[in-house]
Amino acid sequence: MALFIDNEFTGHAGTRLSFKIECDALTYEDIQTIASIIARNHTFSRVCGVPRGGLRLAEALQKHLSPDGLTRIVDDVLTSGMSMEEARKEHGEETLGVVVFARGPCPEWVRPVFQLSEWANS
Repeated sequence: MALFIDNEFTGHAGTRLSFKIECDALTYEDIQTIASIIARNHTFSRVCGVPRGGLRLAEALQKHLSPDGLTRIVDDVLTSGMSMEEARKEHGEETLGVVVFARGPCPEWVRPVFQLSEWANS
């Protein structure tokens, strides 16, 4: 399974996209490493994964919980930000978001591990 798939598909918000980022291709070790990267830069006392893409990452982040910090909402890929905004409504405003890949600009409360250039989404 490839991480990047050069084929059109429809994203969560109904947007037609010219390629897919298939995070199911990330191995257990990849997810553990990404969790470690996030934990080195963010303190959090609770983590919630956006179904379905953020669940593996949320599980990997459980071992990095701290008594301090806000709730983190995590997802694999942010395109429109709709899934993250829905999760924030569910978990409250006192949250910060982290995504593995951002296909474009993120809301100010979300931090990407990897940010694609704007020209990559044309």
